[in-house]
Amino acid sequence: MFEAVGLVMHDAAEALLQEFGGLTVNVSGPGISCARTPFELDPELAWGEDDRFTEWGEAIGRHLYPLGELDHGRFFLGIDEVGVIYLVETRVASFGPMPQAMESLVLGVAPRRIDEGYEPVVQQS
Repeated sequence: MFEAVGLVMHDAAEALLQEFGGLTVNVSGPGISCARTPFELDPELAWGEDDRFTEWGEAIGRHLYPLGELDHGRFFLGIDEVGVIYLVETRVASFGPMPQAMESLVLGVAPRRIDEGYEPVVQQS
């Protein structure tokens, strides 16, 4: 679907979506460092927003692929080729690598805002 607009699914996106694709998490209330907000892992929810993923990916030197939405479409979620999850909107912020990123989303840990030249730290298992 996104290949038609230049976003090719990489291995990290494929692996995450095979395991969690279609997942809807309805959380709310106070979190650890921000409010807990619902999210849904369905790339089709980001259809039409491909320019955001392309432009932010280029800005931070990563290949961002859409995962779904956060807070009922207020923000989008993306993943890079090394498995780091991002909030994508008029800014980009990192929830960190999987599986910690999923935990941060559920528990209400604020993503870290990033700027151009960002190099994600990948934790080894």
